[in-house]
Amino acid sequence: MSPKPEAALASDAPAICAIYAPIVLETVISFELEAPTVEIMRERILATTKCLPWLVRRDEDGAVVAYAYASRHRERAAYQWAVDVSAYVHPEHRHKGLARSLYAALFLELKKLGYCQAFAGIALPNAASVGLHESMGFTPIGVYRHVGFKLGSWHDVGWWQKELQRLADPAPPAAFWDRTLKHEGDP
Repeated sequence: MSPKPEAALASDAPAICAIYAPIVLETVISFELEAPTVEIMRERILATTKCLPWLVRRDEDGAVVAYAYASRHRERAAYQWAVDVSAYVHPEHRHKGLARSLYAALFLELKKLGYCQAFAGIALPNAASVGLHESMGFTPIGVYRHVGFKLGSWHDVGWWQKELQRLADPAPPAAFWDRTLKHEGDP
């Protein structure tokens, strides 16, 4: 296993798709109805890492086995210090602390960039995800009832919040791209 999380590369898209596609197609964990193609995932990675972190963990052979990323919480300018976060782990590598280590690195990076709040939306029920988020310091803040229809039924989404840091009159967050030393596809 790689000793620490590292920035995702566009070339990680096939491995990330392999982790994510079964979640999309077989569960309600993701509210996407169709699994994204490798090209779409590549575009998501490149678009996200221009501003926000997308981190991966690799096995001994260098293959991606888990990932976590941040995305904008809302579009309005006053929300610019808040992000939504997600983490996914390949089924063969679950229960090894990979999501926790990715989240710890992600939160550290988000603090360095100047973010203050992280939110996680969890399709319910999902005891594993709730347990992960609460162990990482998230607290429940509410539930959107019957908000998503997938696999033949309506599903609730619970929301959790974690304060990353308090900043009085903060400067706009920095871009992840600027902090990344190695980034495939740099202009």
